Amino acid sequence: MLDILYKRRSVRRFTSEEVEKEKIERILHAGLLAPSSKSKYPCEFIVCDQAELNQNLAASKPGGANFLKYAPVSIVITGDEEKSDVWIEDCSIAAAYMLLQAEKENLGACWVQIRERKYDEDQLAEAYIREVLQIPENQKVLAIIGLGKKDGEKEGRDESFLMKEKIHWNKF
Repeated sequence: MLDILYKRRSVRRFTSEEVEKEKIERILHAGLLAPSSKSKYPCEFIVCDQAELNQNLAASKPGGANFLKYAPVSIVITGDEEKSDVWIEDCSIAAAYMLLQAEKENLGACWVQIRERKYDEDQLAEAYIREVLQIPENQKVLAIIGLGKKDGEKEGRDESFLMKEKIHWNKF
């Protein structure tokens, strides 16, 4: 596991190659295997593998989501706020599991924060995405993961990256 953690980096540049469905399914399974408070499992995943949809998602958050127009696959992560008051935490854990599985599959991936971010001066990114993907009101959009075959390699991290001064034992 530490090998994957050291190697994983946010990737925003993808080749135009298609991502194998089996790899996408394993990434989704990783999200479904994530723990959930009180076993409520409020997370839902919308897989977008059509170029037009990914173009629309890229427009959802000017600047921060532009790279999605080059992603062969985007996964929108939503949570049912009626099922769980900690849907944000549950969906964040699921997203992290999915990002780690993407690395295990040797795919590039990057998280786009959507919750509480703006599409424009008058509309939140979540509202824009809700309209594009016909997401019901009880589902809140947390993030989007852009996914694809890496266009180049980023260097991983090593032991020197660790800020061990942030570790405290028994008291701060």
